[in-house]
Amino acid sequence: MDMSTEAGIAADAIGNAVQALREPAVERLCALVREPSLLGAEASAQALMREHFARLGLRVDEFEVDEARLRDHPGWSPSLVPYAGRRNVVGVHHPKGPVQGRSLILNGHIDVVPVGAERLWQAPPFAPVVQAGRVYGRGAGDMKAGLIAMLTAFEALQRLGLEPAASVYLQSVIEEECTGNGALACLVEGYRAEAALIPEPIPAIMTAQMGVMWIGLEVWGVPVHAAVAQTGVAAIEFAQHLCAKLKELETQWNDPAHRHPHFAQHDHPINFNVGRIDGGEWPSSVPTHCRVDVRVGFYPGLKPAQVRALLEAALRAAYEAHPKKDSLRYEIVYRGFQAEGMLVDLNQPMIRLLKQCHHDVAGGQAPLLASTATTDARFFQLYGGIPATCYGPQAGNTHGIDEWVSIDSLIEVAQVYALFIARWCRLNPV
Repeated sequence: MDMSTEAGIAADAIGNAVQALREPAVERLCALVREPSLLGAEASAQALMREHFARLGLRVDEFEVDEARLRDHPGWSPSLVPYAGRRNVVGVHHPKGPVQGRSLILNGHIDVVPVGAERLWQAPPFAPVVQAGRVYGRGAGDMKAGLIAMLTAFEALQRLGLEPAASVYLQSVIEEECTGNGALACLVEGYRAEAALIPEPIPAIMTAQMGVMWIGLEVWGVPVHAAVAQTGVAAIEFAQHLCAKLKELETQWNDPAHRHPHFAQHDHPINFNVGRIDGGEWPSSVPTHCRVDVRVGFYPGLKPAQVRALLEAALRAAYEAHPKKDSLRYEIVYRGFQAEGMLVDLNQPMIRLLKQCHHDVAGGQAPLLASTATTDARFFQLYGGIPATCYGPQAGNTHGIDEWVSIDSLIEVAQVYALFIARWCRLNPV
């Protein structure tokens, strides 16, 4: 690593400065994991992020998501819980010295998904465990380690007596896991830069991401006593009938003949996941009502309105084919993700530089990945005209049991980010 930055500081000096922050990085990650920042309960974790930004001498901006301003935006997804008291936190750096480089957004989400069956965890999910080079706990990988990597990269440059010679915005946002409205609010609030990086737990440069839609099915049947169940129509069984029809569409979209080229090598790129079901009232009663929530993946290039039309047509066909349709009723509810997919131009300058920085730190070519998930990168690229991608630490069991993140990988990502800042933004002595 003998390449120098435009500011004349050697890449290995930057790497060593990050490495010197390894222990505090792990401590800060553990402190952040201890804050159970589930949907609607992000405040305590955001308070920690506010302290971190202030400690680095950044101007700290805080604001709630304003539904009225966002509701007509093409990137808006219908919200799940009110936004009162739930804030985005942004650390803003403007150089004290001359502006020499290009501006940058570093974005990460503070929210985490539910823990599932806590009895299956080896340790309580919000009691982080450091073991065998990993930090375990809900949110450790997805994506509190990424937030710590951002902070560590910025602090390492400060410890070398340097500042980015362009504006840098460090964003800690809410609601990435269900709508993305936190990141959208940052865009609408006016934060702009010439590139955006998100350290999601993707140990590769993201080349594409899926569109994702959440669809709810409200189903009503004909309740009767279980002793004469054959005379009624069970809402739960009809809900299963509708979901089976959706699964046929999933199979069709996964067929190699229908795949998007960026996802041709994936074994199973499209997933329609039945993530939640709630139905019935009494074991001895044929159920009146059932609610099913499904997460639908779809390829880049499709608009959410097109996907909704395809899903509604499939459900309508399933309803029409049911022999007892006249006694049944269903409604479709769209809440949560209405997120279109995106492709990343690998020839743009920020991607070429990210590849070079990875090479200079890791000593090899950066892996490339078309993600079958969605991320907040879509807002910057699709609606802000800001080149964006994800690149982050290696993690495992995200959204599962005993989630973990590699400490070595966290530090390596922080080294890459620090080097990227140095070369993209350039540096001033302070």
